[in-house]
Amino acid sequence: MTKPSLPELLHAAVTAVGGTERPGQVTMAEAVAEAIDDASHLLVQAGTGTGKSLGYLVPALAQGERVVVATATLALQRQLVERDLPRTVEALHPLLRRRPEFAMLKGRSNYVCLHRLHEGVPQDEEEGLFDQFEAAAPTSKLGQDLLRLRDWADETETGDRDDLTPGVSDRAWSQVSVSSRECLGATKCAYGAECFAEMARERAKLAEVVVTNHALLAIDAIEGAPVLPQHEVLIVDEAHELVSRVTGVATGELTPGQVNRAVRRAAKLADEKAADQLQTAAEGFERLMELALPGRLEEIPEDLGYALMALRDACRTVISAIGSTRDKSVQDEDAVRKQALASVESVHDVAERITNGSEWDVVWYERHEPRGGAAYRHSGASLRVAPMSVSGILREKLFSDRSVVLTSATLKLGGDFNGVGASLGLGPEGAEGDDLPQWKGVDVGSPFDYPRQGILYVAKHLARPARDGDRADMLDELTELIQAAGGRTLGLFSSMRAAQLAAEELRSRVPEFPILLQGEETLGELIKNFAADPKTCLFGTLSLWQGVDVPGPSCQLVVMDKIPFPRPDDPLMSARQKAVEDAGGNGFMAVAATHAALLMAQGAGRLVRATGDRGVVAVLDQRLATARYGSYLKASLPDFWFTTDRNQARKSLAAIDAAARQAEDEAD
Repeated sequence: MTKPSLPELLHAAVTAVGGTERPGQVTMAEAVAEAIDDASHLLVQAGTGTGKSLGYLVPALAQGERVVVATATLALQRQLVERDLPRTVEALHPLLRRRPEFAMLKGRSNYVCLHRLHEGVPQDEEEGLFDQFEAAAPTSKLGQDLLRLRDWADETETGDRDDLTPGVSDRAWSQVSVSSRECLGATKCAYGAECFAEMARERAKLAEVVVTNHALLAIDAIEGAPVLPQHEVLIVDEAHELVSRVTGVATGELTPGQVNRAVRRAAKLADEKAADQLQTAAEGFERLMELALPGRLEEIPEDLGYALMALRDACRTVISAIGSTRDKSVQDEDAVRKQALASVESVHDVAERITNGSEWDVVWYERHEPRGGAAYRHSGASLRVAPMSVSGILREKLFSDRSVVLTSATLKLGGDFNGVGASLGLGPEGAEGDDLPQWKGVDVGSPFDYPRQGILYVAKHLARPARDGDRADMLDELTELIQAAGGRTLGLFSSMRAAQLAAEELRSRVPEFPILLQGEETLGELIKNFAADPKTCLFGTLSLWQGVDVPGPSCQLVVMDKIPFPRPDDPLMSARQKAVEDAGGNGFMAVAATHAALLMAQGAGRLVRATGDRGVVAVLDQRLATARYGSYLKASLPDFWFTTDRNQARKSLAAIDAAARQAEDEAD
């Protein structure tokens, strides 16, 4: 039988999901197939509406290699596992003469732990375990969540938290889940044969396609112990998020609450001398955390260094003591020991990392407003340590022994892929070198006609924004734009404070247009209500820049209050910028401008989500039109028609609003 061609396979898959084949999708599929065939690396920018999931799934399935697909969001994971993969596999089966298996795999804490569910949770305040179902009042929200979890655990086939609808609070889930460090292990656990996490791993071992998330991919790369099955092809979707997710996994944190929790857990099994040593070290650390000032610690202060060394050494003593202790009076001793070791080892590892003082790490102190009264007065104090860069980790661990395809709607910043490539540990495209992975960048375009569908308006007449300053002229401009648009506005703000001030002001200025504010309801509820009523506006910060998908007339104006550069006092970003400058590069462009370009590209992408969408992206920051770096930022955005004419922007919005209202009237 003749081997089916890639166009035949793609056509069958697109037909099966009820989609439309697009030139960009075909170009992407061909590029992915070539990369897999050559065992090379590929960066693909595929605009919204391209159908990029089929653009990589079809060539991956056709090659017959083991594939891991890593995504950033739950929504895309669900789309792949519940919609795209089942339909694609069935559509390709007659042509491929095989039916590839696929599976979802997440970190252990995403699955309900049957041991925790049936045996109880080790507690800090008492010996042994407690029955969380008896301890929580059945009429309380926590009690209701726990009872629902117990019933659900008897019915679910996956034990995956994301399959529980509606969801439960983090507090409730923590009562029935464990981290990988807390897990007893399948051979030592009475419920090992039924373990949901172990079953998910077994399914992944047998599957040809494994869908996971960026966090698990990062753990697999960083921690050395493989958690993903061996694979020949890695596809990273939503790849613009990868660096921040890997950085998050590689970041360590120490808080007084975390240390005190380790002390309480260790006291159950460690001998008195070891427990007292840890208690004393914890008290010394806590005192210093009360005195510390926020900001980066380029050198660890002497007193803090001594406190961290004392903490590290005390943890080491306790780990040894717990490991050699056996106390049959402690109920479910193995579970209590595992939880205690997990807490103490976590504190030890971060304390040791900071005291070792790697030049590649950034250490800083943060203090947030305390919550919950005096009992939680230290909850906002933390010492954090993060890698200066994750590019070396990614170059070594990600690109060394497999073909890697990275795709997103926003990978090409300032007109090329090199900025994103550098953050991933790749050299300039086409560069030669023994230690430089070879890669190619492909922009397959978008099915949307951006110059006809959207306008990029820069409010050049506004005063240059000052950090955290009041911007009366910006609020005036925002008011006029919302009135012209008839509501229909997604407001993307550079800080939560700016979003709150704008919402408060606009609610009094334009009461006819409801203003929703991030944080006042769940994000899902906010987006649902925003989409349901065209007059409604939605204001918010970072997650809205990337997490809103509202095609149609409810979102016809996207406003950015200012260019989203990182704050000058951001310890990690400022350290990265200085490192580039010390190496002779342009730190501002490499770090701050790249960060802003990525967010702006994501934010502007909220406007046009379907072929019938029309609207305006309004940037209320004159620097996009006047500063030297403005051209770099503009080149990172969709190719909208550009203007700085405020009257033109308002007239266009009014015309788009009138057309939308006419269509709504005709539909009624």
